This record gives sequence, structure tokens and C-alpha cells, in this order.
Amino acid sequence: MKRTLITTAIECTWPKDKNEAILFLGEWCRLYSRKFVWNDLDAIVVLYHWDNREKLYSDYLYLQEVYENQLKKLSIQLNQIHGVDYSTRYWRILIGPWLGTFIQIVFDRWFMLKQVIESSEIDKCRAINRDGEAIIPNDMEDFSKLFLTDNWNEAIYSELIDRCWNKKIYVEKIDCEESSVKKRVVVQLSLTNHLKNIFFKVLFAFNKLIQKNNEYFFLFSYLPLKTDLHLQIKLGQIPKIWRSFSVPKVESNELKRNWRVKNNTESDAFEELINDMIPTHIPTVYLEGYETLVNAASKLPWPKKPSAIFTSVSFARDDIFKVWAANKIENGVPLVIGQHGGNFGISKFSFYEDHQLSISDAFLSWGWRKKKYENIFPIGNLKILDKSLRYNPKGKVLLVEMLIPRYSYYLYALPVAGQWLTYFEDQCRFISALPSSIQQQVTVRLFRHIKQRRNHISEEARWDDQKFEVKYELGDRPIEELVKESRIYISTYNATTFLESLSWNVPTIIFWNPENNELCEDAIPYFELLKSVGIFHETPESAAQQMIKVWDDVSIWWESKEVQSARDEFCKCWSYTGSDSLKKLETILREVSS
Repeated sequence: MKRTLITTAIECTWPKDKNEAILFLGEWCRLYSRKFVWNDLDAIVVLYHWDNREKLYSDYLYLQEVYENQLKKLSIQLNQIHGVDYSTRYWRILIGPWLGTFIQIVFDRWFMLKQVIESSEIDKCRAINRDGEAIIPNDMEDFSKLFLTDNWNEAIYSELIDRCWNKKIYVEKIDCEESSVKKRVVVQLSLTNHLKNIFFKVLFAFNKLIQKNNEYFFLFSYLPLKTDLHLQIKLGQIPKIWRSFSVPKVESNELKRNWRVKNNTESDAFEELINDMIPTHIPTVYLEGYETLVNAASKLPWPKKPSAIFTSVSFARDDIFKVWAANKIENGVPLVIGQHGGNFGISKFSFYEDHQLSISDAFLSWGWRKKKYENIFPIGNLKILDKSLRYNPKGKVLLVEMLIPRYSYYLYALPVAGQWLTYFEDQCRFISALPSSIQQQVTVRLFRHIKQRRNHISEEARWDDQKFEVKYELGDRPIEELVKESRIYISTYNATTFLESLSWNVPTIIFWNPENNELCEDAIPYFELLKSVGIFHETPESAAQQMIKVWDDVSIWWESKEVQSARDEFCKCWSYTGSDSLKKLETILREVSS
């Protein structure tokens, strides 16, 4: 039986006839808050191709090859378009985060369509009439918001069908109500933000008066503020606090997008597709607005010839920093990037880890090394330098949750898209395995920030429907406050959380599914060590049993020689907090700038 294809959760693209057989392309189509709409439909959901995690890893390696090939070709063409002569590294710094993410996203959407259309399971779908320029991002920050939305994804799916399968599937073009496809709006700044902007303008003007052109430049170093300022003094300069500036807004121009990426080698079907799509989707500040972006960067009050550039986060979405930094680096200024969270070095694959290692002269890890990279310098956990916490041996349980977008984005070794549902089932299994007396002591900390994601996945509603005897914390209170009130910290995904708790020497239990949290070979022995002393678990039931076992006196377990030895050995490699970290950092900055 043929079915009508549904690609997103935008309901105006669904059949009007509720009895019509349909095929949901993925779990992202079915919003939990709209369960009453789709629950009784004659519908099936396509199996997600990256539920095969071996395929995910294999595809990641392939897409990295595609990315490198496209980057080289695009660098040449952008040099020609803009009348400049910059290296591939320059363009990698500026456009790399967008290009790599875009390629990985489009491949996922393309492959899912390919497997259902070419299997003849469907014969038609509905697509929204829209101005294609409406989904062109202005910059990387804009793109990072767009690719989370149903509107952008529906447009991509529609474009892919039109480009690749317009003769195999009938597409009904429709106009959609404003309530279904929301336009992007300009957010008005609050009074607090206006005052903050005024403060930084005054501060930057003062900084410019007292700075030297060859100073070390720190932007979002991820160091505690006192440590950041102290380090600048040790480097022989008056300490300064810098923030970035807004990226210029630039309109797209269809005439300037009438080109394709040129082939330099034989390309497969997907690469040919990407060759065509890059010019129509590249952010405007890289094409129409490149000169405007460069001019804005040239007027920044930052040092003209910095000894070194040090950041831990600005390399990804901050295009005005990236174009400024790329220019300085092209002229010999070293780039130092600090590790800014967990997962780095531990996971089997990660696009942003690979990107940072490829653009930096020095990458400051929290303790780990990799044999094939000579630019990794293990100095310790920058985030928690000079921080310490004490837990409450008679306190509660803190269960820290993860949230991911409904659609895939850049790839790394964590659950992807609808695999969050399996992750959530594991959380429920953990709570269900606890006796009522302990359940009542659990605080579930939902994922903080990005409220839009939370609303789309309906995390709170899903937990409410489970009727557990737990309390919820919406991510508004600092994690440190919650840790101080807890006797055990439960970490459920491979990120920053357990690295911090282990460094603070807070009783910690970690559990996750190893099938979708793949570890690199170097990390596996360390997690086996944590497993041997009851810290790391591969099933929620095992983690729950460990918590029940140590509940009455968690300190006896946690402060035992075996547990502390395992914790110390793990932290030395993955979250080092020695007193020599600041001295190491100073030495590295001086060495790379010499």
C-alpha cells in the first residue's frame, strides 16, 4: 500500500483526510504535545538509518572526506569571488563550522528520503510554497537557530525531493497558515541588555586607550574571571575583559548565488548535490556580506598584532571574531583554544573536536592527549580552576538530564534525533528501579537553556505523565547549589557533568547506553576502572542497584581507598585540577607566541 509522506511536524503538510495512510519520515514529525492528533492516524514511522550506529560512524568518516574536499574547492572559489588570496586554513576558521554541519545535516535528510522514495513505499507528499531566500541564514549563529526548526527542515526536504526525485513522487504545493510557519522576528533588547551594552562600550573604549597592539587577546577563555585577570597580569599586561560584537545583517542576492562548487575530482551523487546546494544556502556574511563583515572586523577595538589569541568558545558561531582571528592567524598570530566542556577526547568521533584540533596552534585539554596530534597540551579543567564543592552526606539525589534537538545536526558520539526517546526510557527505568522511599529524594534536573528545544520535545510533560515520586528542577538554579544539597550526583550522558562532579570529589554514579555513547579506545580502560568500583554503569538498573546499596552511608563507599584511587586516576587524564594548571597555561601561551 502506498502512503503519503510526512517530513516534519508542520501539520498543514499532512493529508486533510484523516483516514489516509501516511508515512512519518522520523520521530521528529510527532510532537508529544500533539499526540492527540497523530495517535489514531493510519501511520507508520520510518526506521532511522543512524539507529545503526556502525553506519553512523562509517557515514561520519565519509562525510569528513566530503567536507575536506568541499572546503578545498570552496576556498578557491571564495578567493576568486572576493578577489582575495587566503589559505584553506583561513576559510576553515571562517566557514568550517557551517560547511561541516550543513553537509552532515543535508546527508541525513537526503538519505532518509532516498530510502523511502526509492523503496516505493510512498507516492506523494505536500510541500509549502515559500520564498527560498527566507531560509538563507545571515551567519553561523542564525544558521544554528534555523536548523532546529520545522520550517527550515521542511524547506530542505522539499528542495531535496525537487532536486532528486521530482519524477518519482507527486508533490502538492500548498500555502500554509501563519500559525504553522512562524517568521523570524527581531528580538527587542531589554533595559538590562541596553545598560549592559553601554557598560561594555565604555569598557572597550577604556581598554583601547591602555592596550598595546601586541598584547595577548582573551575572548571567552572559560577561565574563572579572577583566574583570567590574574593570568593576564602574569603575562605582563593590564588585564582586560573583552566581548564580541554583533555580526552585520546582510540581504541575500539571487544573482550572486548563480554558481556551483566546481569539481576537481570525480564526485558521487551526494557530492554533486552538495555542489549545487552550497551556493544557495551559504550564509550571506560569507558571500554577499563578506566585505561588510571584513570591514566591521577591521574597526574592532581589539589589538592589531596580538601575541596570541585565546578563546574557548568563539571559534564556532561568532563570525565577526572568526574573520578577525582568521586574518591575524594568516599573518602568523597563533590561535589557542581551550577545551570548554566534556565529551572531548573521550568520544569515538566528534566533528567539533576535529575542527578545533585542525584550526588551533595549541589546544588546551583537561588532561588527555592523542598520539596523532602534536598541538594538544594537557593543562587541566579550566572551567573549575579555583572552585571546590562539598556534598551533603544526608542530602538528596541529583539526576542530571540531557536534551538534544529532534533533528540531527553536527555529528558526535551521542544519541541522535529520535534516539533521545530511548535515552528517556532509560531514565524512567532508573527511577522505576528505586524504592519509593528513595524516589521521593530524587531531584530531576531538566536540561537548562534553549527553552525552545524543551517545548518541542515536551520534556516536562513526558516526566509528568510518568507519575514518579520525584521533584523537578527546570535548570534555573546553578548546578553548584544543587550539588551542595545532594549526597549522590547521577550523570546520564557523556558531557561535562560527571567530569565536574568527579573533580569536586562528589559521590557520582554514571550510567548510559554504550551503544550510542561510543568511547574512543584510549578512554575505554578508564571507564572500565570506574565500572570496577561502582561509579560507571551500562544499564539504568545496575546504576539504581548501586545507589540503593550505598544509600544509607554513601561516604563509606565514596571515601574508600579503591574508589578514591580510581577517581584520582580517571581525573588525572580527563579532568585534572592540579595547582600547576595556571603555570602550565602561562608557559604555553608564552611558547606559542615566541
